[in-house]
Amino acid sequence: MRLDGRTAIVVGGGQSPGEGVGNGRATALTFAREGAAVMVLDNRLRSAEETAAMITDAGGKARAREADVTREASLKAAVEATVGAWGRLDILHYNVGVSIAGGDAPPSEITEEAFDRCVAINLRGSVMAAKHALPVMREQGSGVLLFIASMAAWLTYPLVGYKTTKAAMIAQTEQLAAENARHGVRANVILPGLMDTPMAVDTRAREFGKPREEIAAARDARVPLGGKMGTGWDVANAALFLASDEARFITGVTLPVDGGAAVVRGGG
Repeated sequence: MRLDGRTAIVVGGGQSPGEGVGNGRATALTFAREGAAVMVLDNRLRSAEETAAMITDAGGKARAREADVTREASLKAAVEATVGAWGRLDILHYNVGVSIAGGDAPPSEITEEAFDRCVAINLRGSVMAAKHALPVMREQGSGVLLFIASMAAWLTYPLVGYKTTKAAMIAQTEQLAAENARHGVRANVILPGLMDTPMAVDTRAREFGKPREEIAAARDARVPLGGKMGTGWDVANAALFLASDEARFITGVTLPVDGGAAVVRGGG
């Protein structure tokens, strides 16, 4: 029970349609299993409710809430609801991102609307969520801010909206870590690599009109460690470590969860 007595908000705690488990749902379930009360936020209320029901059915504590990360008021209300329900906020986990489904494209083809959408969801939402979580955490003298970026921030990625916003999230995390260390608040960011999740695989299968198996096999072949993508549970376990007291002396860190992609660049 590494998070016993703590409360967490998991932004993006539902998941996209498809097979397997997404990073956000896996993290919400993992936090709850380790004792945290979890406020599950998603823009699809039914999906958030499914995650919360999975937690409560297993004996944990959870509530579901619809949230629109492009609206600051929605995030502010979610923080207030969490504190109102459980009296504190210990962990903010921002697991939201859009690329292909938001119209993302190469720099020569991106539209203003698509780029603005990527910024609003991937980056501005994380800034606004932290804005409203920080006063609670500072008053408590403790708290953890966790953000899910992407290895796309470091490696070659053809779509400009996703890459630039996820790279900016790393800078945001470093700033939050530096400015809030004296308040006892830690901030870290996780960079998932190629993951077998509904958002990553099923979305591409739908957009490209290809079988899921074909998309998954192509992605597996690009993973150095074992030739197999990671799963939402790999991201969730990294988040659990960073949220727990085992990482009490770790802040401002960018943690790849990528099967070796960051250190294997090119053929042999």
